[in-house]
Amino acid sequence: MELRFYNSMTRNLEAFKPIEEGTVRMYHCGPTVYQRPHIGNYRAFLFADLLRRLFDQRGLQVTQVMNLTDVGHLVDDADDGEDKLEVQARKEKIDPWQLVQEVSKQFFADLEALQVRPAHHYPRATEHIPEMIQIVNQLLERGHAYQVGANVYFDVHSFERYGQLSGNRIEDLEAGARLEVNDEKRHPSDFALWKSDPQHIMKWESEFGPDGFPGWHVECSAMAMKYLGESFDIHTGGEDNIFPHHECEIAQSEGATGAPFVNLWMHTRFLRVDGGKMSKSLGNVYSLDDLIEKGFEVLDFRFLVLKAHYRGSLNFTWEALRSAAEARKGLMDFRGRLTAACSQEEGGEGGIETVLKARTEFQAAISEDLNTSAALAAVFDLRNYFLKEGLSSEASKRALDFLLEVDDLLGLFPNTAESSSGLTDAEIDALVVARTQARTEKDWARADEIRDQLSQAKIVLEDGPDGVHWHRG
Repeated sequence: MELRFYNSMTRNLEAFKPIEEGTVRMYHCGPTVYQRPHIGNYRAFLFADLLRRLFDQRGLQVTQVMNLTDVGHLVDDADDGEDKLEVQARKEKIDPWQLVQEVSKQFFADLEALQVRPAHHYPRATEHIPEMIQIVNQLLERGHAYQVGANVYFDVHSFERYGQLSGNRIEDLEAGARLEVNDEKRHPSDFALWKSDPQHIMKWESEFGPDGFPGWHVECSAMAMKYLGESFDIHTGGEDNIFPHHECEIAQSEGATGAPFVNLWMHTRFLRVDGGKMSKSLGNVYSLDDLIEKGFEVLDFRFLVLKAHYRGSLNFTWEALRSAAEARKGLMDFRGRLTAACSQEEGGEGGIETVLKARTEFQAAISEDLNTSAALAAVFDLRNYFLKEGLSSEASKRALDFLLEVDDLLGLFPNTAESSSGLTDAEIDALVVARTQARTEKDWARADEIRDQLSQAKIVLEDGPDGVHWHRG
């Protein structure tokens, strides 16, 4: 099916056509590694993973890049002030380079727990300073930038399309909440490409002067173009990245190369908590560990995020997470029941059309701007049909294949190595027989002990009039 995505630049749904047939090159704004990302940050990262999995499933050759910002991201996203990383390092009384390593390690551990497929490149800003300096020089040569002392700024008036992504007009942008008054700038909206500050811990020598470091925006342009080329297919991020970050990326990238920067811009909405923003003062800035401490699995949060459309509002509450956990558990139970049904003796093709219909509806919803909400509705409709009407062994096999295809895209089930019970089918059968014998002998303690052992191994028992049936949960 043809893929159609919403382009933040054109504000329209568009058929997706890669620049190079059969390949996809995409860039995702990653974390500023000064603090462990909270659950709100992971909505954008999970969306990036969904895109990656979709293209993998469709047989496209993907090159995926996610940066790590480890310098130059100043407090309040401004051009003046302190570096977020240095502020946090001072609070924790450690070297900022050490802080980068610790936060990065935790970030990758979180991604692994969330079953996010590793990107092909995770470039760090501090490892790409020469590429950034090259872009700054290109912008100076092409008249898009100007130097004041050892500082270099981008002249937004030199780029006529500045504001096209965000809808902002230069004449409407005044010094305000996100724009610090700076007498060096020709216009308040001009943004820093290179800054000089002797007090800055992380700094480099350059032709612009000593003690310099890059502006936040130029970092992503340099890293994206190094690994993906001057023009590539998709750039994603949270809605807060649209302005000023992505707007500035476009201006400086196209200003430096003269080539179109990105074909398709995609942005996720914020994750809200209890109907509002996350705030340390409210005590609702949660990490993945906080979810685990409440008795949830990390994949329950993954399901909560992915079952909502990425451009739709999503409100995190503990009740919503509990509902997501139950729904995901239902899908895992469905998988176990289908596995058991595949081995039943019944022949025929009963239910095959129902399975095919569910798969068609699922793929149609996913193909239309990744409508995961509608797609999952098709999966649960099939589950409800199975529980009510049953499926033949052949239909069950097809349904199981479909469910595994769903999991390949959404990543909702634990990896096989993690979910393995450690028991073979023969061992499970022997335990079931032993439990039945214990019940016959009215050895209820032994029967309960065996059932608990099987339950801990995620083996589901069903006592019926024709005996005991089991399946893996």
